Amino acid sequence: MKKLLTILLAVTMCFTFAACGKKEVTVDEFREFNAETYGAESTTIYNDAFGDFLTINQEAKANTTDMANRYAMMAVAEAKLMESAVMLPLYTRGGNYAISRVAPYTVGSALWGTDADRSDTLLVTTDFITAADRTEMREKYNEVKGTGTYMQWAKEFLTSKGYTLKDSYTTTYTGENQTWDALATSRQADTDKIVDTYAGLLRYDCEGIQQPELATGYEISEDGLTYTFTIRDGAVWTDSQGREIAPVTADDFVAGFQHMLDAQGGLEWLVEGVIVGATDYINGDHDFSKVGVKALDEHTLVYTLEGVTPYFPSMLSYNIFVPMNRAFYESLGGGFGDAYTADIQYGTSPTTIAYCGPFLITSATENNSVVYKANPAYWNAANVNVKSYTLLYNDGTDTTKAYNDAKAGTIDGAGLNTSTTVLAKQDGLFDDYAYVSLTEATTFVSFYNLNRFAFANTADGTVKSTQTANDANRTYNAMHNVHFRRALSMAYDRGASQAQRVGEELKLNALRNSYTPYNFVSLPEETTIKINGKDVTYPAGTFYGQIMQDQIDADGVKITVYDPEQPNGGDGFDGWYNPENAKAELDQAVKELKSQGFTVDAENPIYVDLPYYASSEVYTNSANSYKQSVEAALGGLVVLNLVPCETADEWYYAGYYTDYGYEANYDIYDLSGWGPDYGDPSTYLDTMLPEGAGYMVKCIGLW
Repeated sequence: MKKLLTILLAVTMCFTFAACGKKEVTVDEFREFNAETYGAESTTIYNDAFGDFLTINQEAKANTTDMANRYAMMAVAEAKLMESAVMLPLYTRGGNYAISRVAPYTVGSALWGTDADRSDTLLVTTDFITAADRTEMREKYNEVKGTGTYMQWAKEFLTSKGYTLKDSYTTTYTGENQTWDALATSRQADTDKIVDTYAGLLRYDCEGIQQPELATGYEISEDGLTYTFTIRDGAVWTDSQGREIAPVTADDFVAGFQHMLDAQGGLEWLVEGVIVGATDYINGDHDFSKVGVKALDEHTLVYTLEGVTPYFPSMLSYNIFVPMNRAFYESLGGGFGDAYTADIQYGTSPTTIAYCGPFLITSATENNSVVYKANPAYWNAANVNVKSYTLLYNDGTDTTKAYNDAKAGTIDGAGLNTSTTVLAKQDGLFDDYAYVSLTEATTFVSFYNLNRFAFANTADGTVKSTQTANDANRTYNAMHNVHFRRALSMAYDRGASQAQRVGEELKLNALRNSYTPYNFVSLPEETTIKINGKDVTYPAGTFYGQIMQDQIDADGVKITVYDPEQPNGGDGFDGWYNPENAKAELDQAVKELKSQGFTVDAENPIYVDLPYYASSEVYTNSANSYKQSVEAALGGLVVLNLVPCETADEWYYAGYYTDYGYEANYDIYDLSGWGPDYGDPSTYLDTMLPEGAGYMVKCIGLW
């Protein structure tokens, strides 16, 4: 019935525009946003597009004891998500040439959370580290990982090789943050700058082992539902000047959790269904006293869970569980519950937050720099390797700036692009110092907007589409067709696009073929599941990606998200791009669209808008490569409109900075991505939940 309603809606819209005759109405007249019907419309579109994903994912999530079965069923759910083609996985970070003074593996190495973004444990040298020495360090790390000995070995190794360790670090940032409140944001542009100002209960060390931080330890109840933490004695809060405010207590974590739920900055959905009472509190159904976060005394903190959640400790490395000093927050106008308002001073600048982490922020100048110094009151100050560090703004318009700054010692490292690889070779730096950087767990994605309302940025009216209302109507209906979306995905030569950034030699290195990395988890034990009604048994150690691929193959969809014959399994090759398959999918889409009253041919193509950062040569070249491959593979039946964004902010406000689906000003957007918050595949899959629960669903125009 829901699919029928979607089709009827499409036909009705077609007839509406047919009544306009040959008059070309403006795109602003395409659709009128109606807040009262938007939610129901989003639900209809979601149910039509996502198929079996939601049902299978919810079944998998309900299994909290048999982790092998849970992981296997989540892999099946993700297979359905990939088949729906509401998004195309693009690439991850890394996999490019780089030069750096920072030693490998000297920061938190967990794939999830924010500990890998911290800077206090970095080992930084005065000179670039050679590629040969990096290789030796990587080999040693793999040998000793988990023993707690790598950091000391790395210090001794670098010294023995003649390097001088320094206590400062400088790198770059590309986007301004919207807040300094760690509990009111889910944007990485914000958290990257805030993460070193606070400490959490636990922290992953450079070998991926979770260590005590503001908690000295914890106990789990026999039923697995209660976690009791002992808060460290002697940890303190300071202001931005380093003046002590108060001791860190268990109540700071209670205050922080309530503020996080009140602020609803995109973090709150992560604890729905995890912490007792969190969902009801968010929905306004009861007061905070019924939420399962309690301070029994100054040093005893208790979390009560709705169900057994084996990955709960891994969630503690993300900013949803960081503390906040209640008195400091209230002194700047902050309130809780019914008294909460976002219109306060707290979090508006580095001087309006309290600090309990390894660094204090001494200055922050927009589009210029953020400067940090070591916090002498930090409980673990004796083990901080970096005493000061600086973030310098780089808007990306000069593709050689980062390299030149790294060479001059202004910053401590830089990735190399096609232009700067040539410069590094000319300067004699490439052969000795260039190395291929490691890839990680963040997945960047091209999202397809299935419910577009915005044809200019809602923030300022920039980035205007050139589509007519008729164009927009045809695109809207085409985007609702799964074969059309698959055709777009299979037509994009992602490697050619990446080559514009990193060169031909490395163009495939960072490519990712699924949303959750293929090796994010493996089965802890043997399990049997049904794939299209047939029992399939998987042995312990089977990668998540293998099960995804088996389901995709069983469904007959011609994409490859995992190939054991590839050196990196699910990364480092293009398992989507295939012009022949793309054309076959488009042919099917054209037939189905024709039955709904739409003709798609060379004279009547589908126009698709892709915003791009026009002031950057690299992004411009990449966008043009995107356009060329799609249009060539689809025989001119699809035209990729490149919509220029003159500034980075214009590009971000087209999609990345939007809060709701109806603000998304694109048909395709390739700037956003997702990094895992904790160690379970649901950290990815839950971003695609309906009814506003999934953080990334707004990227396809819903909720």
